[in-house]
Amino acid sequence: MKGFNLALRLSVIIFVISGCLLFPCCKGIGSQKAANDYSTLKYPALGDIKMPQIRKTTLPNGMKLFLVEDNELPAISISGLVRTGSAYESADKIGLAAITGEVMRTGGTKTKTGDQIDQELESIAASVDTGIGLDSGSASMWVMKEKFDTALAILSDVLMNPVFAEDKIELSKIRHRSSIARRNDNASSIASREFFKLIYGADSVYARQTEYATINNITRDDLINFHQRFYHPNNVMLAVWGDFDTDQMIKKLEKAFEGWQKTEVQISPLPAVNYVFKPTVNLVQKDDINQSVIYMGHIGGLMNDPDYYALILMNRVLGTGFTSRLFKTVRSRMGLAYSVSGQYSANYSYPGVFYTFCQTKSAATVKAIRAIQNEIKKMTDSEVADEELAIAKESFLNSFVFNFDTKGKIVQRVMLYDYYGYPEDFLIKTRENVEKVTKQDILRVAKKHLRTDALQVLDVGKPADFDEPLSVLGQLNQIDITIPP
Repeated sequence: MKGFNLALRLSVIIFVISGCLLFPCCKGIGSQKAANDYSTLKYPALGDIKMPQIRKTTLPNGMKLFLVEDNELPAISISGLVRTGSAYESADKIGLAAITGEVMRTGGTKTKTGDQIDQELESIAASVDTGIGLDSGSASMWVMKEKFDTALAILSDVLMNPVFAEDKIELSKIRHRSSIARRNDNASSIASREFFKLIYGADSVYARQTEYATINNITRDDLINFHQRFYHPNNVMLAVWGDFDTDQMIKKLEKAFEGWQKTEVQISPLPAVNYVFKPTVNLVQKDDINQSVIYMGHIGGLMNDPDYYALILMNRVLGTGFTSRLFKTVRSRMGLAYSVSGQYSANYSYPGVFYTFCQTKSAATVKAIRAIQNEIKKMTDSEVADEELAIAKESFLNSFVFNFDTKGKIVQRVMLYDYYGYPEDFLIKTRENVEKVTKQDILRVAKKHLRTDALQVLDVGKPADFDEPLSVLGQLNQIDITIPP
């Protein structure tokens, strides 16, 4: 035992001596100088963003192309946009656009079934996907360079010649019916869905939902007609990036889509949002949970609003991240929330939503709502602190570089801005304008855009367990979420 202790002491002495030899600036383990305080650290200014050269051209059939060469990997990607969307489906057939976008790919083409397409793509380790959202359709492809021609032939065939097989349509309908059956299982999903109905209106294209009846109304002819209405080359944009020669790629794309004829496409503008500011208090009673899920807010704005840049920082001070006022006050100091956040959202083509979100125990429901209301009001009462402004700017600007970390992200964004009619340098201008935002700007836009007198409150929870009845906040409206048979 004594021999073991002696060996241990010798090992420690050797370790200390070795450390001093390796690090001669160290005068001893206990006397090592403490690291500088984080607040004294200095960082260089953010570098300029270097944009790749993007070639923009239009094929003879009207299809717009955005191409950028990227030889880092022997792979090629395509991302497409189609001017369509669920906003253009009729109210009695809600779900038509989503099913069309799905079965366009899964239902096969005139030459291959969907299962055959799956097998062929799997054999070359490639992917081809399609879909339709609210105000746009999408198409994408990824493949290794040497198999590009094969994958492109599949993508073009899917876009031009889908047959919408009945069995795949029914499979998609089953998935939608299953989703409808489960839509009231999750309290957070209920709260989000019903709050957006309050903002846009339950029948608005921006908030309406599928029902069993609307899914059952959809036929194969509806899918064919929806596709024929919107899917024409002059209504399509493609962003292409990867390991290729641009001139050769343009020729390949022109040949792949040469049989697709240009056709006049009539597309009406998206419906206007006629929002009326008013305070409301709303309850979705759900007695099988022991917490409240709270949404609160009103209509938001558009990204082309000159106030958008100051609103970005206002939003970060109020509700984004661990340093936000909502997090520090409602969660950390008052201990009222499992999670809490806020977002003043803005969209490209229709107004976004200003909302705060909170999950709290049932017995703290009204107290949490009042605490959030108070933080929103503070934003309109006085300027933010210098440190809050600095943190908000740093968090935005330091994450900004990730918008440009791949050429694929850049070329897709350029295409997206073209789709919505925004300038190509919109994101660069966003950075420049955010850098210029002052405390006075944040207070000005908070006073202008945050309507503390017209907040709509929605709670999903068990009212029997609340600290106070929701009616103390105003006239209570109880929302029925029963699923129609």
